[in-house]
Amino acid sequence: MSTTETISQTKLQTTAPDFSGPVKTTLHFTTPPADGSTTYHYVEKQPEGVAQNNYEAESHEVTVNDIRSKPAGFFTFDKHAFEVTQTHDSPDVDFKSDESIKTKYYPEIEELLLKQVPGAHKVVIFDHTVRLADPDAKRGPVLRAHVDQTARSASWRVPLHVPDEEESNKLLKGRYRIINVWRPINGSVESNPLAVGDSSTLPADYLFPIEHRYPDRTGETAGVKYNPETNWWYLSNMKTNERLFLQCSDNVSGTRTPHTAFIDPRSTPNSRPRESIEVRALVFSDA
Repeated sequence: MSTTETISQTKLQTTAPDFSGPVKTTLHFTTPPADGSTTYHYVEKQPEGVAQNNYEAESHEVTVNDIRSKPAGFFTFDKHAFEVTQTHDSPDVDFKSDESIKTKYYPEIEELLLKQVPGAHKVVIFDHTVRLADPDAKRGPVLRAHVDQTARSASWRVPLHVPDEEESNKLLKGRYRIINVWRPINGSVESNPLAVGDSSTLPADYLFPIEHRYPDRTGETAGVKYNPETNWWYLSNMKTNERLFLQCSDNVSGTRTPHTAFIDPRSTPNSRPRESIEVRALVFSDA
């Protein structure tokens, strides 16, 4: 299959409006509580008298650059924490059916990750989310910069999703990553595209853990503070046969990519509402 070279050098054959090149927009960031208390977010209804979360929000205008402006092989997991590739369109998958996604799309993603990640020998897909840019949708695009995992929560997920204690202990001694595979599912992206931050331009002190409190467990994501030096990117006119890989955690390279949907000022009321799917996986490798 063609890879980034095809993506960056082949002109898209589409009748959709052209949303390419750098774009100025507003991105939304967070800051931890000023009193130094543990940052948290209740995923479901919070206890009586407690706020759903305790972080602060702030917004800044940034320029989001176009991934297609760079040559093949420019973006890598070990430096930038994201990569792109081109594959087929998954015509047999019903993305309105969780069962169809799990039985038909998960195997495709597993195969893709085994090819994309050097030395990968085991992939454990643990969930997915379908998002629709519609006020009535169950899950919409997230307009806030974040990283889905911290290094600590990534280590928690290994025994959570590989319950055999002997196997999970062995896997924890090797290289493991959490990678999200993101794509549109209803045509070329015309609204609410996804921006990713270059890990090499985001120092660790601009990230902070946020406890995600579920009824039965606590996980962690990372909040992202604004850093004017961070470079942001998006894949313009992204099509349904393209995949954007977001490395949320890697216990060897330490790279991780913040990401967020953003409002593209070039979109119009007639632009197609974005519908997308992200699949999350643990990826174990020898390299």
